[in-house]
Amino acid sequence: MFSLIPLLIIPFALFNAALFGLTGSGADPFGATIFSISMTSGGSFVLSYGNMLLALGLVLLFFEMLKSTRTNNTSVIDHVLSTGVFIAFLVEFLLVASAAHPIFFLLMLMALIDVLAGFSVSIRSAGRDVSYN
Repeated sequence: MFSLIPLLIIPFALFNAALFGLTGSGADPFGATIFSISMTSGGSFVLSYGNMLLALGLVLLFFEMLKSTRTNNTSVIDHVLSTGVFIAFLVEFLLVASAAHPIFFLLMLMALIDVLAGFSVSIRSAGRDVSYN
């Protein structure tokens, strides 16, 4: 049941929660620092909320790629739901002014890659499943 849920809906929901639910001041919540580490080189590694959201999106995209290699009936439902997530990203990007953010655009690009790769892998693997007598 949970394998049908597109994983990229998680960063979509987190972005919207941070943008609409948690910010009342109008400040950019994605530039807020989560933590900072001093490196031995003298520089400092700063991880912001936006960077963490992109890293989460990349990890989830990897698991979506793994899910796209399945060749059963539920993979079609998974592709349709992933397409729905991409459409939700696209509609919000085009119609909501606050979603015109580079982090949201990159998350939307990940959703597009998920849709394109999912269909490509499915078509490629379905061609190998065909047997001729």
